[in-house]
Amino acid sequence: MSPKIKILVVDDQMAVALMMVFLLTRAGCEAQAALSAEKALRLAQTEAFDLITLDVGMPDLDGFLLFQKLRQIPHLKEIPVVFVSGNSTIENQQHALELGAADFIEKPFDTQDFLSRILSLVEETATA
Repeated sequence: MSPKIKILVVDDQMAVALMMVFLLTRAGCEAQAALSAEKALRLAQTEAFDLITLDVGMPDLDGFLLFQKLRQIPHLKEIPVVFVSGNSTIENQQHALELGAADFIEKPFDTQDFLSRILSLVEETATA
């Protein structure tokens, strides 16, 4: 049996984070939520993830700065990071992609679209 895909969901809104974890778990992934940048960094330093989702607007550290900090962790340098945010201005989307994000999903999102985009990114990375 192959190991489960492990995803870290970073969003300061508990309801949104839990919904994303539920969707990913139902799709067969192992998903964990971090409701703050501090917790996300702590988890990222001690565990290996196949993909990370980030919200742009976080109270303690915005998603862009958190992304840059995550990229400094050696075992996370190459994993896909997807921004999932309601703050989806063209500037934010461009900035995320310029930083190296794999995708930017706008909230609210269609659950099937969310899952297919996330899972296809993990599969692409696994076969690369």
